[in-house]
Amino acid sequence: MRILGLDPGFGRFGWGVIDYDVHQSRALAYGCSMTDAAATLPHRLVEIYRDLEEVIEKYHPEIIAVESLFFQKNVTTAMGVAHARGVALLQAGLHNIPVAEYTPSQVKQAVTGVGNAPKSQVQAMVSLILRISHTKAFQDDAADALAVAITSSPSASTKPR
Repeated sequence: MRILGLDPGFGRFGWGVIDYDVHQSRALAYGCSMTDAAATLPHRLVEIYRDLEEVIEKYHPEIIAVESLFFQKNVTTAMGVAHARGVALLQAGLHNIPVAEYTPSQVKQAVTGVGNAPKSQVQAMVSLILRISHTKAFQDDAADALAVAITSSPSASTKPR
């Protein structure tokens, strides 16, 4: 099963593709789409759309796992993330790919066994599970997206709602 995990963000949009086969996950590719802060909202959304289109066309995921939106103190940031999530959901719909959504605590629980684990522990477990060396090239957003993909794998303890 090929899973595309997404960590939606407006300035940085993390993505990660894993292959799951008989209780084993392997990272195929991961990265981070970054938009120009000086660009207008529509142009930034188009950048995200095109980057996701390229990833979907290249890797042909069977499912897209997305971190659900949680309200933050900064409403402006939350709105930007909501717009980016909308682009991801649109891409899933256009490609007829099922979507699984997970809260941040579900992702942490599935990857570390603890629902309130710190980001550093999630990244360390992602590195361990997928056998990826944790370097600067392994961006936070890509690690988070891979964690979301792992959460959607059949071996994860958290299943879609």
